[in-house]
Amino acid sequence: MPRRLIVDLRPLRVSPAYRRMWAGWMVAQVGQSMAAVAVGIQVYAITGSSFAVGMIGLAAFFPLVLFGLYGGSISDTHDRRQVALWSAVGLWVCALVLAAQAWLALDQVWLLYVVIAGQSACFAVNIPARSSIVPRLIEPSLFPAANALSTLTFSAGFMLGPLLGGFVIDASGLTAAYALDALLFMAAIYGLFRLPPIAPEAEAHRTGWAAVWEGLRFLSTRRNLLMTFVVDLCAMVLAQPRALFPALAATSFGGGARTVGLLAAAPAVGSVVAGLLSGWLGNVRRQGLMVVVMVCAYGAAVALFGLTDILTWAVFFLALTGAADMVSAVFRSTILQVATPDELRGRLQGVFVVVVAGGPRLGDAAVGTTAGLFGEQAAIVIGGVACIVTTLFFTLRNRAFVRYDSSHPVA
Repeated sequence: MPRRLIVDLRPLRVSPAYRRMWAGWMVAQVGQSMAAVAVGIQVYAITGSSFAVGMIGLAAFFPLVLFGLYGGSISDTHDRRQVALWSAVGLWVCALVLAAQAWLALDQVWLLYVVIAGQSACFAVNIPARSSIVPRLIEPSLFPAANALSTLTFSAGFMLGPLLGGFVIDASGLTAAYALDALLFMAAIYGLFRLPPIAPEAEAHRTGWAAVWEGLRFLSTRRNLLMTFVVDLCAMVLAQPRALFPALAATSFGGGARTVGLLAAAPAVGSVVAGLLSGWLGNVRRQGLMVVVMVCAYGAAVALFGLTDILTWAVFFLALTGAADMVSAVFRSTILQVATPDELRGRLQGVFVVVVAGGPRLGDAAVGTTAGLFGEQAAIVIGGVACIVTTLFFTLRNRAFVRYDSSHPVA
């Protein structure tokens, strides 16, 4: 296999600080993904409702919006290591609460929603801080490679976590899965603790919500940057099927927790494969065009997933969604990092969190509602087609995005 196709590991070699942070979050992501599957299974076991599982996303969405935007401004005015570290501690405390409620057999859906909201708030502060740290640890030429590695970390966690979660829940119950999440998350805390202090390079002109609005005004004037968020929302809000996995496992595919874990892991399998073969991404100049192609491919794969009741094909199509999303995410992140000055990176990464993490939460609520009206499989097909149609609509409105050239970037 040509060497240039293999994932570029140079960021790990040149920056020990980046390497520790990357490794810590790879381990932690396994536990976080396992816990996410466990929460979905627990809510479905209590209620028997896909709508209730979809509402997990809604519980997470509003804290993501509020704390994602405000947390990004905090990262532009405070030591980013401290912001990332303390928000990670908050995530760890939430993991402990999930383990405690399962051990006590409380089985209260409202409590699970509250904990998910707390996790979402901490996550929304943590991600902008960590993302704005990366450009301070490596040189700009390595941004695509670092973004591919970060996406690979996220995807590997989502691949291993659900599979491990399905086995652990079947063998030892929900308490064991939540407790293992809390244990694994300590690796992320260690990786952040070992970072050097990382203060913003320039003093922010505004603080608080005034700083948030400054970042949003900057974004509103950069059409290509804005398009990276718009097309991702087309995919994540309209074509996110994961809230239906517990119901599909019990009906269309005839399985239990292990089948849920397999479906949840399948997109990550595709993303990991694409990440391991991501060496070529650094040579792509028409990055906007590639984003549009990959988002449309994602929508097509989701629609095909909704049309099958054969588990093998379902896993295959979900893997294709993960591969397409991985390539899209690398270029969307790279465009954002290149086009944003350091003093605004935290705030723009905050918007990125709202879109990338908040979009799927809205998608959970949307697909759960649509499934209640038309059934699970029809809801998935409708979402996949809607993703393609809306992506092409917005691309036609801003044709300059498909001409975006990484050698001459125009935000």
